[in-house]
Amino acid sequence: MKKLLLLIIIWQTSFVSCQNAPEQKKEKEITNSIKNIAKMKVEVWSDIMCPFCYIGKRHYEAALAKFAHANQVEIVWRSYQLDPSLPKPASKLNAYEYLAQRKGMSYEQSVAMHKNVIAMAKEAGLNYDYDKAVVANSFDAHRLIQLAKLNNLGDAAEERLFKAYFTEGKDMSDISTLILLGKEIGLDEKLVTDVLNSNQYTDAVNKDIQEAEQIGVQGVPFFVFNRKYAVSGAQPDSIFLETLNKSFDEWLKANPQTKLEVTEGKVCTPDKGCN
Repeated sequence: MKKLLLLIIIWQTSFVSCQNAPEQKKEKEITNSIKNIAKMKVEVWSDIMCPFCYIGKRHYEAALAKFAHANQVEIVWRSYQLDPSLPKPASKLNAYEYLAQRKGMSYEQSVAMHKNVIAMAKEAGLNYDYDKAVVANSFDAHRLIQLAKLNNLGDAAEERLFKAYFTEGKDMSDISTLILLGKEIGLDEKLVTDVLNSNQYTDAVNKDIQEAEQIGVQGVPFFVFNRKYAVSGAQPDSIFLETLNKSFDEWLKANPQTKLEVTEGKVCTPDKGCN
């Protein structure tokens, strides 16, 4: 009983000190990003088997690192398939044979084109290995990305799947491979297994693809800033930075930062308690 009474007295003392603390006024600027109210969206239509999508991701990230308001920008990955006709399981053609057949060129021309892409990727800090690349349908991988997006892991999923395809030679149509990759980025293994062994998120993937057609996407990557400006292809980071600045200025005018006049006093916080 004495211990209970002592705890009540201590609590009351802390409460009174919080209520009767000296007050002073100052103006604080609380940004929308901190309050998680709103961020400017950058939507990216992409296919994980698209070499310029991975390179474009790196160029965009380089621009974002230079952007003063990076914490007020949200990237949203949208699904797109360059070749929906690819089989599941994977094609027996290697990457060079596949491109030669699809584009009607010689094998040697295909190899030369891939070498050029490898050089571009290297400039962006990426290591492409087309000798190991597995040509396969990417639809199930896009379903995994849709699941990841709902768990705030969309960007992590894109990054992991890009690396798995272009560097590690993983089969993007293989369910067991996708389950492992999903687990690696922090998704629940059972959840990923259940999703990929069903048709969940099929509609979400198709919706992204249909929307791409509606807004005139003819190739990927396709970056849409604030639903007003678009950047097509793996443009230099300077182009991305210019578009970020332009679109954000307009977004900010429509979504002004909230300024609150805060009366400061003693407070209780989860980590520091009452002091």
